[in-house]
Amino acid sequence: MPQLNPAPWFTILVFSWLVFLAIIPPKILSRTFTNEPSTLNTQKTKPAPWNWPWY
Repeated sequence: MPQLNPAPWFTILVFSWLVFLAIIPPKILSRTFTNEPSTLNTQKTKPAPWNWPWY
């Protein structure tokens, strides 16, 4: 049964993991993002009371 021969499939598996782990992450991590996140104001503002008449 030729599909049980691991020689070509193991080589393909190792080469694909080599591509995924050695080539793709540095390409993705080298990108610069155009909108860098900024820190938000941590002070909470007091909400204004509602001026509604209650019927």
